[in-house]
Amino acid sequence: MSTFQELGIPADLIQGLAELGIITPTDVQLQAIPFLMENGGDLIAQAQTGTGKTAAFGLPLLTKINPKSREIQGLVIAPTRELAKQIGKQLFRFTKHSAKIFVEVVSGGDKIERQLAALQRPTQIVVATPGRLVELVKQKALSLDAVKYLVLDEADEMLSMGFKKELEQIIGFTRQRRATWLFSATFPDSIQQLIKVCMSATPRTLTIDRSHVVNRDIDHRFAVRARDEKTEFIAGYLDEHDDERGLIFCRTKAGAITLGKQLAKLGHQVDVLQGDLTQLERDKVMRSFKKERIRVLIATDVAARGIDVDGLAFVIHHQAPDQLEYYTHRSGRTARAGRKGVSITLIEPRERAKIQRIGNELGVSFSEVR
Repeated sequence: MSTFQELGIPADLIQGLAELGIITPTDVQLQAIPFLMENGGDLIAQAQTGTGKTAAFGLPLLTKINPKSREIQGLVIAPTRELAKQIGKQLFRFTKHSAKIFVEVVSGGDKIERQLAALQRPTQIVVATPGRLVELVKQKALSLDAVKYLVLDEADEMLSMGFKKELEQIIGFTRQRRATWLFSATFPDSIQQLIKVCMSATPRTLTIDRSHVVNRDIDHRFAVRARDEKTEFIAGYLDEHDDERGLIFCRTKAGAITLGKQLAKLGHQVDVLQGDLTQLERDKVMRSFKKERIRVLIATDVAARGIDVDGLAFVIHHQAPDQLEYYTHRSGRTARAGRKGVSITLIEPRERAKIQRIGNELGVSFSEVR
């Protein structure tokens, strides 16, 4: 097993990693870091939440920044405000013991006046959501002329959220860049079209073996329940584990809202995160969850992007997800920072084949909960 030192990461950054408890490189880091450190050319990488992709692109990016320059040299684009802030925080923590590199996060939902003021300071890396970045460029609040490296994180999600036009504009703003590093969980046709626009003819492509994507500290379980029995099962689980916190995933907004009302009536501390919430409402829910005023958060897959909460003991899937990548995204919210976690999928009697397929393709074993 390689170490970060063997991958070429400088000692000062390794010291910052060690203080975060990041000692052993993940699969995506093992594959991406050597190429990005030595070559730094265009990269396409498959990576889901929880695989360590922020360090996979963040560490090489930090080594390529000139801290003496006041210009923006690195640009990271993320689909949501939460994920952008999470990335910015990680980059800041990585550099605790190294030469000071200034990272600024600019995202929709935050007061633009504060961001305008912050960008007056020297800034070497900007982490942004697409819409807010385009807005700031058009206001001439920042210049991207000196950007050498463009990182597109969760590119598939940005396209599914309708940011195609903004991404194409950002690519146009950064024509002087040396390379584009694209990370995506899935590769639909829209991603292939984006790759043609922003990359050279021969980018390096990394496909992470699905058996290496899932955190091995997760205990995978399933329970067979009819649709009208699922709420009773979840309520019973929450009663039995009343000292634990977790996430419940629903496939639709309507389903998440309904389940939230049902569990609240039964006396459980729950709230719902779904796409119709305003940014202020979303922020209020997330603050309550992070401060542990809410024990359980119910969310849809898209609404849960960028959630970064430690200490979650379980994830419950109200329905088995249609896409395998969604299972890894969901399950990866638990068993973080070396802790153990439980992932429970509720399936109807006719869906046993689906849970078997998920297990086979991810190389995990499911135990049945009666």
